Amino acid sequence: MLRRLACLTALAFAGNVLAGAAPAQDDPPITLDTHVDIPFTYMHEDRFDVGRDTPLRVDLGKMERGGLNAAFFIVWVPQHRLDAAGYAEAMRQAEQKYDAIGDMLMKYPDRIRLATTPAQVMANHKAGLLSAMIGIENAYSLGHDLHRLDAAYDRGARYVGLVHVGDNDLCTSSLPDTEHGESAMNGPGDHGMTDFGRAVVKRANRLGIMVDISHASDRCVRDVLAVSTAPLIASHSGARAVLDHPRNLPDDLLRAIAAKGGVVQAVAYKEFLKKDPGREAAEKKLQAQVARAAGDKEYDSDKHDYLPAMAEGMAEIEKTYPLPTVDDYVKQIRHMVEVAGIDHVGIASDFDGGGGITGWADASQTRNLTAALRRAGFSEQDIAKIWGGNLLRVWGEVERDAER
Repeated sequence: MLRRLACLTALAFAGNVLAGAAPAQDDPPITLDTHVDIPFTYMHEDRFDVGRDTPLRVDLGKMERGGLNAAFFIVWVPQHRLDAAGYAEAMRQAEQKYDAIGDMLMKYPDRIRLATTPAQVMANHKAGLLSAMIGIENAYSLGHDLHRLDAAYDRGARYVGLVHVGDNDLCTSSLPDTEHGESAMNGPGDHGMTDFGRAVVKRANRLGIMVDISHASDRCVRDVLAVSTAPLIASHSGARAVLDHPRNLPDDLLRAIAAKGGVVQAVAYKEFLKKDPGREAAEKKLQAQVARAAGDKEYDSDKHDYLPAMAEGMAEIEKTYPLPTVDDYVKQIRHMVEVAGIDHVGIASDFDGGGGITGWADASQTRNLTAALRRAGFSEQDIAKIWGGNLLRVWGEVERDAER
């Protein structure tokens, strides 16, 4: 399967050469989502074959119906121990997701194609095809081996998220595992980046991989800003001034990322848009109930989120604890634009990783978000920038910096 994905990458490269170096000003505007998660059994179970109707929030039909043109599909692994066994498991899990993305691309080439440059995204769009890009969430999956970043680039990965929940061998997390001894963010033990983290950032700059600081601690973000020679992205983050959550970025970091030419992709994730402890408690109770009914000791999102009992329970919770709306989401986007500037804000759903709000519950409702941006007074030019233009510009600049 890795050979298949390498072939797809080579085909994408050939298309890039034909398409030119960067999107032209007269190219059609594009809707691009920088963060779509996939389960570990993606394309390996019939229910997750995205060429069909699926329980996933993103499949090809939903993208086509809703007008979502392009998405970064995410190679995410959970955080394990920083030892040989932990690294081996993380690398195995990452391979499983690379293979799954390759399966999708090989099975449905008449509907979706790999894109490894901004030009290829635009070429696919002009040809009436969806674009799939690959992002890494939690560089722990590199197995503390810098050469694996080169291998990820060869497989099509075009951004690398440094960390996830819990500190890793690159940097500290915005959500450290304090129950097991990790220091709180901004506490005395929050060390920021490690030497290996700095090496990964520098190598990503040379390869032309965007560096993603979503999930990183404030200290780590500041360290990355100092080390990186290229603009940064936050693939799915919010604004802490609007809602005080560790995963959201404070205004000074929004400005700093913008000053370096980067982009922050506002995320449609309920907990970063609205404080609702009642809903959070109800969801945890439901997850435990569904897991027990399935004969499991612990809740597993991949296994339990798509069961009928979970869907029924979530519908009941929604009646009492409604989700934030697409207009709530646009209010946060507005704040981020006011702080960072219209050229430095984008869109991320975090679909199938917890994302989804009233009005933009899945990819089929993508046009609702465009309508909400219009209602909020954004111009068509501004909407084109937020929906994909800003991310494509930063991606192109990262490529050019690598070539230099």
